[in-house]
This record gives sequence, structure tokens and C-alpha cells, in this order.
Amino acid sequence: VQLQASGGGLVQAGASRRLSCAASGDTITLYDIGWFRQAPGQEREGVSCISDSDGRTYYADSVKGRFTISRAHGKNAVYLEMNSLIPEDTAVYYCATVYCDMGIGPLRSSNWGQGTQVTVSS
Repeated sequence: VQLQASGGGLVQAGASRRLSCAASGDTITLYDIGWFRQAPGQEREGVSCISDSDGRTYYADSVKGRFTISRAHGKNAVYLEMNSLIPEDTAVYYCATVYCDMGIGPLRSSNWGQGTQVTVSS
């Protein structure tokens, strides 16, 4: 499977943005999917993931209550809905196939797509 993240851009603090992780070459519902982000000079952070088997989700504390991961109905994609954005959310966002551990987050990532830049202005 090949993944491609899209939907990034420049937004003001408090705004919302939806990112899309589109799959090709295979059906995305067969995989646990994770969203990651990396800001300049910082380590990559696994922000969310969704399991293939039962749709359970994981969120990092930094985004819990603000971000929602979901599978796109009728599309071979996974969304990351980001609300109440803050400048600290500024990063390049990536999606990948993972093992979604509900206590730890996205693990054993592979099939990384090209990232999409999200910039939140204050």
C-alpha cells in the first residue's frame, strides 16, 4: 500500500483543518493507520492511530479532545480532523501503516507517505 497525506496549510489559532491519508495499491481498511507529526528540531510524535479490526482509536495527550481520527466512508482514506488548533500543532504531518497500541500509540510504522505541512499562526 502507498499512502499520501494532504490537506495541510496555513491556519489561524483556534481554527480547524482536516487532513486526509489516501491509500493506493491496497484497501486502507486492512491496516492500522497512524498519524505522526514532526516540528523543526523536535522528535517525531505519534499523535493518533486507528485499528483495522474494531476501529478503536488512540490519541496522544497533546491532541486529545481536539483531534479526531476516522475512516472515510466510501473512500480509501483516513482522516485526521484537527480542531482548536494552537501554534504548537505546527509541524509536518505524516500517515503510515502501524500497529495501533491503545496504551502507547502507533508502533512499528511503515509505508510512510509524503507529509503535509500544517502551520498555525497566533
